[in-house]
Amino acid sequence: MHTITVIVPAHNEEEGLPATLESLARQTVRPDRILVVDDASTDRTGEVAASHGVTVLRPPRNLGSKAKAQNYALPQCTTDLVLAVDADTVLAPDYIETVLPVFDDPGVTVAAGTVRTRHTRTLWERGRSTEYLFGFHWHRPIQARANSPMVCSGCCSVFRRDDLMAFGGFPERTIVEDMDYTWSQQIAGRRAVYVSDAVALAADPEDLTYLRKQVWRWMAGFCQNVRLHVGRLVVHKPLLAVWVLLALLEILTAPLWWATPFVLAATTHQPLALAFTWWAGAELLLTLPPLLYAARRRKLPLAGVLLNIPCVYATKAVNLVYAWKALIVELLLVPLRLSRGLTVYEKGRADYRPMRSASAGVG
Repeated sequence: MHTITVIVPAHNEEEGLPATLESLARQTVRPDRILVVDDASTDRTGEVAASHGVTVLRPPRNLGSKAKAQNYALPQCTTDLVLAVDADTVLAPDYIETVLPVFDDPGVTVAAGTVRTRHTRTLWERGRSTEYLFGFHWHRPIQARANSPMVCSGCCSVFRRDDLMAFGGFPERTIVEDMDYTWSQQIAGRRAVYVSDAVALAADPEDLTYLRKQVWRWMAGFCQNVRLHVGRLVVHKPLLAVWVLLALLEILTAPLWWATPFVLAATTHQPLALAFTWWAGAELLLTLPPLLYAARRRKLPLAGVLLNIPCVYATKAVNLVYAWKALIVELLLVPLRLSRGLTVYEKGRADYRPMRSASAGVG
């Protein structure tokens, strides 16, 4: 029988933390211990955590990143499993119960479920909700069937503690520790698992300012991991290397795809409206089937899912800008020693303050 400790890193999270802790209290399989790392908060994060009866750890200073906050708590974990949960993420009541059985396989080192948005109030949240529904019901299942998931989401991942300790804890060398660990462990021959029936609801950026910060961190972190791991991925985990190279190809070719209606109109003398109609039809043909499946799978109102589709193009535009920035900075300027790359961890939420510089050097 598995035992599990939850680590919740929190910096100025007094507003979102109660929902996270309440979701942990409602788990059908209760965690053995919950550790909240109050990482130099200037609000009532520590008091809120203590009022929920969990153990509160307070570092003497701001640690600078989520991975460092998690590593601060790791020595306090004595269970065989560790669940890392973001302080603005709400787990479905059966999340732990659903994930635990995959660790009966001793080869599994990390596992995580499906992530959905908690709120769909703004343009950016609606766009992100569509991205999640598509990604977790198209890309992620394919990767799972190939035993090569791209990432076990850091907001809700369960880790085998002995493997995590042997690795040296949550990796601090890149700005996205979840992808770094997922790739490193698969290179080492261990298994990462996507558990589709386990659902976590994440609070995503509600405005453009914080979306930009989050997307820049994600894209820069992806490119940092490409720089660090791609050679060993090709040798030791070629299928995962395929997903990574396809992701890079998608970034490189996305501007061409977005320009297709204009190119068609210019080269075939078709009206721009007709060219755009053909392009939009192709887009829907690629997008709709996974979204329709996701709506049915998650018992979501179909009308709401369809109405959110236009919003995803706003978030895709932001993704494209910062993906190209990450390619240039992390894969060109950093190797040429013309930039240090992204080294400051900032979470994409309005109630989260910028943390101090974190090491993102990858050699």
